[in-house]
Amino acid sequence: MKEFLKRKNIEISLKRYGIDALGAMAQGLFCSLLIGTIIKTLGQQLGVQYLTDIGSYAMAVSGPAMAIAIGYALKADPMVLFSLAAVGWAANAEGGAGGPLAVLVIAIIAAEFGKAVSKETRIDLLVTPGVTILVGVALAKLIAPPIGQAARAFGIMIDNATKLQPFAMGILVSVLVGVALTLPISSAAICAALQLTGLAGGAAVAGCCAQMIGFAFMSFKENRWGGLVSQGLGTSMLQMPNIVRNPRIWIPSIVCSAVTGPLATCVFRMQMNGAPINSGMGTCGLCGQIGVWTGWLSPSAEAVSKGASAIVPTGFDWLGLVLICFVIPAVLCPLICGVLRKAGWIKEGDLKI
Repeated sequence: MKEFLKRKNIEISLKRYGIDALGAMAQGLFCSLLIGTIIKTLGQQLGVQYLTDIGSYAMAVSGPAMAIAIGYALKADPMVLFSLAAVGWAANAEGGAGGPLAVLVIAIIAAEFGKAVSKETRIDLLVTPGVTILVGVALAKLIAPPIGQAARAFGIMIDNATKLQPFAMGILVSVLVGVALTLPISSAAICAALQLTGLAGGAAVAGCCAQMIGFAFMSFKENRWGGLVSQGLGTSMLQMPNIVRNPRIWIPSIVCSAVTGPLATCVFRMQMNGAPINSGMGTCGLCGQIGVWTGWLSPSAEAVSKGASAIVPTGFDWLGLVLICFVIPAVLCPLICGVLRKAGWIKEGDLKI
């Protein structure tokens, strides 16, 4: 069996499924639902129907895009990879609010079954896509609805808990999602799977921004403008090797997220009611901020189902967005880092990427 799995490149591991597949799923979601939402919102606000239609088409194929991305991460053969389009569509449709989580689980299983039979028979053209689609769609009908219900229930629980305990939950959500953003896993995929919107979504955005902007500014001395852009608009995951070598460099951004999270939920009441994936994007391509903006003007279906409605943003809303996402992390993280440098906890070159 071990030889067979090795020959088929089937690796049952946390890294393969929890990091590689999850990260790829987030990219598939970004290239369909997220970019589609942005284009559609621009079309609606500018009154350009052509852009609205383009955005709608991109959003409609999020299931296939996620499943194919997962198959690519699992190194699936072409016949398996192409067959996952149908699996992704079915899992996303049957999973409802928890569609992304259902796609992740089901696409992994379907892809591995497809890889197992790929090129093993003389009628591979029929067997490989047949097994991949039959296994995937059957699982979609069987387990996607309960996965979706569980994910939605958990997301609602987080949302309600944040409304009832905005201070404590603001800290918890902000810190945990921010940490997930920097770890080699996908905070965006997690937020999408949990349908994280509203105040909880706002806290998640705050935590992610604390990590990205925080690391970008406190490492400016070592990484200069290239590091500022790559971390501030790209990902704080670039610091992960440095964190492994010296975990203390993570203290400033984690403390900052514990500050900005409750400020977002308790003071500015910042809600992220755009596409849930935006909650876990931070300042990556300014997607977190775009999510907050689109949520003001045209809340996503997930946010509407939780009671969200369109608003006209005030100056206070804009002030909160700028302070939480940019100003506070850019000021607070370097200050904390400076204290730790003086204490000898962070040394010259520890933040070099």
